[in-house]
Amino acid sequence: MAESNNKPGLQDVVACDSALCYIDGERGRLLYRGYDIAELAEHSTFEETAYLLWYGRLPGPLEYRAFLDGFTGAIELPVETVMILRLFPRAATPMEVLRTSVSSLGHWDPDSGNTLRDACLRKAIRLTTRLPLLVTSHQRLRDGREPIHPVPGHSIAYNFLYTLTGQEPDPVLKRAFDQALLLHVDHELNASTFAARVTAATMADIYSSVTSAIGALKGPLHGGANEQVMLMLTEIGKPEKAEAYIKARLAKKEKIPGFGHRVYRNVQDPRAGILREILGTVSKHVENTLWLEIADEVARVVTENTRVRPNVDFYSGALYHLIGIPTELFTPIFACSRVVGWTAHILEQWENNRIIRPRANYTGPDGLAYQPMSERH
Repeated sequence: MAESNNKPGLQDVVACDSALCYIDGERGRLLYRGYDIAELAEHSTFEETAYLLWYGRLPGPLEYRAFLDGFTGAIELPVETVMILRLFPRAATPMEVLRTSVSSLGHWDPDSGNTLRDACLRKAIRLTTRLPLLVTSHQRLRDGREPIHPVPGHSIAYNFLYTLTGQEPDPVLKRAFDQALLLHVDHELNASTFAARVTAATMADIYSSVTSAIGALKGPLHGGANEQVMLMLTEIGKPEKAEAYIKARLAKKEKIPGFGHRVYRNVQDPRAGILREILGTVSKHVENTLWLEIADEVARVVTENTRVRPNVDFYSGALYHLIGIPTELFTPIFACSRVVGWTAHILEQWENNRIIRPRANYTGPDGLAYQPMSERH
């Protein structure tokens, strides 16, 4: 057996070439197809960013208007999918429901079986418009209410909030939610994106690939940190209690949710800083700065006592809470945004596909002789 050059977790292993997303972990920069996310978050929208990822450039006015006509049109869930949503047991978690219902969507897609790029782009659009509806429709059913139809011509952020609450979204909260979706669109070869590309590399369909990604996102080490952050902030309760709480956890060598990142080792995740600003704006707008104050105190104590800094999950939890979104939907929201990145990576994988098949470093025994069962002790 050869000497191993194994890197646990494939850390720093380059698995593919990609033109979609660039992470500069040394300087704390994140680019979508060359555009800094700070500039996109300030000036762009989730829908325009989706266009950028799928088509490789920012659209002109006429083509963007045509794109929006299809993207924010009256795309609703298939009747059969809503029937499936009604069958889930109440104990089923939103991520479990999302995983299974996304898989079912492929059965009723008019482009099912069509592998041409234009057809796959249409599937990407349907997935992106329907994932939010799956989340909000199931949540309403869990609460004993009927699903609500989306409003044609409005954004994903608008319709998520509208179909969740049945009320016209506050413009400030809608814009904040749109920015949060934009900031979560892609992040290179994270676990769920890599899972999507591995499945796509086998030439499985786009629904199978996205279902694989959702399965990876469901794991608490990937997609559940923002939910854990909100639970932690709620447990702390007051800013003045944060220092003792955090130091007690650090003394037990417990991980603080929402801190640290494998790629941003010596700098802060750039998305965290942007989300901190958005949280500040929303906190003032709703006249509730409690969660911001607790979060800032937690960040101060952690950064003063460790080398880790906030990541994208830290401020997003408090932001979603102030917008009025139930905590159990935080991870599904991650999927509602990241599906744009997943589908963009799937399409890119198919452009120059080769099945992803790494090797494992064998660490077991060698040369064992088989013994008949009668001779075993």
